[in-house]
Amino acid sequence: MTLAELQRLIRERYYATDSARGSAGTFMHFAEEFGELATALYNNNRPNKPPTDAERANLVEEFADVLAWLTTLANINDVDLEEAMAKYTNPDRVKGVKD
Repeated sequence: MTLAELQRLIRERYYATDSARGSAGTFMHFAEEFGELATALYNNNRPNKPPTDAERANLVEEFADVLAWLTTLANINDVDLEEAMAKYTNPDRVKGVKD
């Protein structure tokens, strides 16, 4: 699935509800999921304690949730994610790496 396909899918399924909620309310959902991802990352990267199968599955789920809510924010703010990602995919714009 491409970013454009994901963005279309999220728009088709959720745009009416998401746009009615607005950016501020949607950002709060995104922030909640971001926090859940932080917890899942911690649970999957503890020293001397490998993650359980359930913790690993939760990590995968939280990445999906964060991506879906970020896509929702892009949709309700009329941001084309593929266009935005040109910052990282266009060789003429990508210079070096951050430390």
